[in-house]
Amino acid sequence: MDKIKDEIKLRNNNIARIIFGKNDENLKVIEESFSVNIIARGNNVKAIGDKQEVSKVIELFKELDSISSGQDTLTTKEVEYAIEMAKAENISLKDIYNDVIQVTNLGKKITPKTLGQKVYIDALRENDIVFGIGPAGTGKTYLAVVMAVNYLMSNKVKRIILTRPAIEAGEKLGFLPGDLQEKVDPYLRPLYDALYDVLGTEKVDQLLERKIIEIAPLAYMRGRTLKNSAVILDEAQNTTREQMKMFLTRIGPNSTAVINGDITQTDLPNRGRSGLAQAQEILKGIEGISFVYLSNRDVVRHRLVREIIKAYEAIN
Repeated sequence: MDKIKDEIKLRNNNIARIIFGKNDENLKVIEESFSVNIIARGNNVKAIGDKQEVSKVIELFKELDSISSGQDTLTTKEVEYAIEMAKAENISLKDIYNDVIQVTNLGKKITPKTLGQKVYIDALRENDIVFGIGPAGTGKTYLAVVMAVNYLMSNKVKRIILTRPAIEAGEKLGFLPGDLQEKVDPYLRPLYDALYDVLGTEKVDQLLERKIIEIAPLAYMRGRTLKNSAVILDEAQNTTREQMKMFLTRIGPNSTAVINGDITQTDLPNRGRSGLAQAQEILKGIEGISFVYLSNRDVVRHRLVREIIKAYEAIN
C-alpha cells in the first residue's frame, strides 16, 4: 500500500509542547495507535503512512490544537481518550472537552473525558431520571455529583441527597460501633470524596451541617418525599426490586434522580433480584427516563482498570 505524507502547522510552539508531551511521549502514543510515522519540528507536524490513517492523525492534531490553549499539559491518558474519539465517526473533541460542567473550588474545569461520559452528561441535562449503567471507573458517581452541585449552585434545586444501599451490613447497622454517621460512612465514602473534590472540605462540611447536602443509606429514604432535590442513588445493583421501587417513588416535584450501578458486580445473594437489572427491563421507553450504558472504553482510572474489565468480560 502506497504511503502518503501530510502536515499541519500548530498555532505556536507552546501549544506544540503541550500536545507533544514530555519527551514527545504523546507523539509516540499517536504513532503506535495509527501506525504512522510522525516528524515534528517546532510547531510543524508531518504524518507519513496509509492515506486514511494519515487523514485521521492530521484531524486529531487539528482538534488537539483547538482544545489545548487553556491548559499547561496534555497527559498521555488524555491523548489516549482523544485517539479513541478520533477513530470514531462524526465526533468532535472540541464539543466534548469544551463542555465545562462545573468549576471546582480550586478553579479546575470539569469536563467529560470520553464520548460515553458526554452522552451521560447530556442525558442528565435532558431527563428527570437517568440510569447510568457500566463498570467501575467510568465516572458515573463523580459526574452525577458534579451535576448535582451545578444544580445546587445555580439554584435549580435546594438540596442534594446522596444515598446507597449498605448491602454489606444488610442495612441493619446497629451492630456496628459508633453513632449513625460513623456506622454508614464506610459505605458512603465515595460520595463524600466526590463532593470534597468539587466543593472543598470546608464548604461541604458547612452544607452538611445545614442539611443542604444529605448523605444517608437507602433504608432511610423510606416514607419520604424528596422534592426540590438532586437525588443520587449509587451502587444501585445492590438494591432489591422492592428497594428500587421504593426509591423511585420517593421522587417529588422539581427533583431529578440519578441511579448508578454495575449490574455485573451485585453483592446480592441472588443476582436475579437486583432492582437495577429489573428497572432496565421494565422502565425503558418511559418519557423523561433515560438509560445510559458506559463501557470499558469510558474508564478514566488507571489504564490497567480497562484491561482488567475487558479480561473479565471475556470469560463471562
